[in-house]
Amino acid sequence: MNLHAMVSLPSVVVVGVTATLKLHPQFRKYPPTSFPIDKGQSISLQKTHISTHLDPNRNLKFQEAFSLAKESNEEVDSSFYPPLLQQCLENCSFSSTQIIHCHIVKTGSHEDPFLSSFLVTVYAKCGRMECAQQVFDHMNRRNAVAWTNLMKGYVQNSMPKHAIHLFEEMLLHSECYPSNYTLAIALNACTSLHSLKLGEQLHAYIIKYHVDFDTSIGNALCSLYTKCGGKLEVGLTAFRRIKEKDVISWTAAISACGEKGEAMKGVRVFVEMLLDEVQVQPNEYTLTSALSQCCEVKCLELGIQVHALCTKLGYESNLRVRNSLLYLYLKCGCIVEAQRLFKGMNDVNLVTWNAMIAGHAQMMELSKDNLSAYQKGIEALNLFSKLNRSGMKPDPFTFSSVLSVCSKMMALEQGEQIHARTIKTGFLSDVVVGSSMINMYNKCGSIERASKVFLEMSIRTMILWTTMITGFAQHGWSKQALNLFEDMKLVGIRPNLVTFVGVLSACGSAGMVNEAFNYFEIMQKEYKIKPVMDHYVCLVDMLVRLGQVQEAFDLIKKMDYKASEFIWSNLIVGCLSQGNLELGCDAAEKLLSLKPKDTETYKLLLNAYVSAGRYDDVSRVENIMREEKIGELKDWSWISIKDRVYSFQTNDKADIESSIGKSLEDLHIKAKNLGYEMLEYVEKSDKEKEKTSSPTIYHSEKLAITFGLENLPNSSPVRVVKNTLMCRDSHNFVKYISTLTSREIIVKDSKRLHKFVNGQCSCGNIGGFL
Repeated sequence: MNLHAMVSLPSVVVVGVTATLKLHPQFRKYPPTSFPIDKGQSISLQKTHISTHLDPNRNLKFQEAFSLAKESNEEVDSSFYPPLLQQCLENCSFSSTQIIHCHIVKTGSHEDPFLSSFLVTVYAKCGRMECAQQVFDHMNRRNAVAWTNLMKGYVQNSMPKHAIHLFEEMLLHSECYPSNYTLAIALNACTSLHSLKLGEQLHAYIIKYHVDFDTSIGNALCSLYTKCGGKLEVGLTAFRRIKEKDVISWTAAISACGEKGEAMKGVRVFVEMLLDEVQVQPNEYTLTSALSQCCEVKCLELGIQVHALCTKLGYESNLRVRNSLLYLYLKCGCIVEAQRLFKGMNDVNLVTWNAMIAGHAQMMELSKDNLSAYQKGIEALNLFSKLNRSGMKPDPFTFSSVLSVCSKMMALEQGEQIHARTIKTGFLSDVVVGSSMINMYNKCGSIERASKVFLEMSIRTMILWTTMITGFAQHGWSKQALNLFEDMKLVGIRPNLVTFVGVLSACGSAGMVNEAFNYFEIMQKEYKIKPVMDHYVCLVDMLVRLGQVQEAFDLIKKMDYKASEFIWSNLIVGCLSQGNLELGCDAAEKLLSLKPKDTETYKLLLNAYVSAGRYDDVSRVENIMREEKIGELKDWSWISIKDRVYSFQTNDKADIESSIGKSLEDLHIKAKNLGYEMLEYVEKSDKEKEKTSSPTIYHSEKLAITFGLENLPNSSPVRVVKNTLMCRDSHNFVKYISTLTSREIIVKDSKRLHKFVNGQCSCGNIGGFL
């Protein structure tokens, strides 16, 4: 840093500031809003002119002294007022402060600069800056405390410009000089204004007078650089120059690291704090910030140690700390420990409920299969119900979390109830809630309701437009998706990379190859967006849909990225459906080199090698599965009816022998009369290297759909969730059933949403089938 270039403030500030900066040791010792007065002490009444009816040594409680101030006009010593003002400060009582102020003026004590400064502080705390300014303006003698108190009041009341102007006035027209604390307040004002340039000039002023080592100044500098300029390293440098770091210093540095996405660095600063020779004890804010950093990097081991430290320091019962611990355990997948903490909490707030609901929503993502995820979702919905019964009101974050749960569960009924709650509470207009609502209806297969919510939103952000475009694309409404994209550009909303994923997906659903590659080029040249894996996924999926598997393979070769498991899996499915077994086996080798971990992928690989008659490769895949401990593929489907969940497993004997099994057989007969031909699985025999067939009539989704048809009203869509991919036979069967029953049938498998209406599926009749 060039000090000669930066030691001057703007010309309006530095004029006349040539003397050495005077520091006030007593002022630095006691911040201006803290006075050495005990809260519970009695008030000793001492008067210069003692009345005959008052004992000069009598101790008065606050109410007595306050009544005296209201009723008496007698002159008292100025020491009578500070305890009363301190009580007003703690209670934030503007009316009481006015009464005491009047008595101070009546008795002539307003000439005391200490009392006037105190009044400035109390009025500022009450949010009445006009009164604070008036007191300040009538002061005959203004010391650094008075200037600083008023500056601090302006900063605390979100009026930082006034604080800066006051600081300039102090430098230009006051006979007193700013203390370290004054400079810290000025820096805080710069931070509130997001004015890094002015803050840097103040920093130069501070360096000039060699006071950057001061605790309050160092804390303010750390905050300035991390919050305004994103200069974390500069902020940490200012932090390390502090000679006497207090708990605020350490907490600010740890929090700054987290705010700038450097959670691991924040963890290191916290460890450094614990090892520091001064041994500053962390407070609740330090601990919550440290736990937040552990949560971000999923450092459970250190988080457990911080938990032990919280217990040792007596903070385990602190609500803020317990909420942070909840987030940590939930983020790290320790649901049992989180539930134990939650049940042991005597008092909870909305943050606690939000943590539990959002945590269970996240656990749905981490679950090993869709059935486990569904169970976590039910727990999340139960928590939301308990929150409503507790009397607390949900906020936008609550609604967003619980709507995401409904999306993953395809719980439309619950989603509709939450929709009604958002309208009642007025939160539907919130952009995050609105986006979550649209996404929920999209995922539940109700694109019409999603569109209605979108049109009713008064403010439509880029996220809302993108969510709606993606929803149209997922439902096969390609024309609507592309028209909406053009409308988005017309109103001046700039699309991002996710928007183009929706656009390319829409083109793929409609088989619009030329349009897709045209948009792909526009994205790069006009919007300077570099393609990511999801864009290539859409293009490959489109080419596979059209049977152009060789073109898809050529596109994969040109990618800047290593193709994902999803891309190779999609290509294998396309090759199998087109009978291009050689290319399918090449894609299988590429997929196998990625060392996949899920059972479905290995099932697809086995199908590819069995279809090509490559039994040595089949044995090789089976050996890998044994070595990697890849379990058998368990096929489950479930359906929710009137808040109850009914689950079904493929070829389950109990279901086959029940009325559901008989009804399914009847549906098969009726579907065959319409032209349905049942396909059979082709797989390798365990005894011989030969292909064998297995029946597909009692697949889990077929059983679930049959149950729904029998137990739901005739006008209700049937919504089924499946934990694996649909097989091709089930997909064909459901198309015929949607025509036969004139019902809308929605199946959400492990990869995509299938919406069957009048014999057609939204996936375009290709969906990565097993």
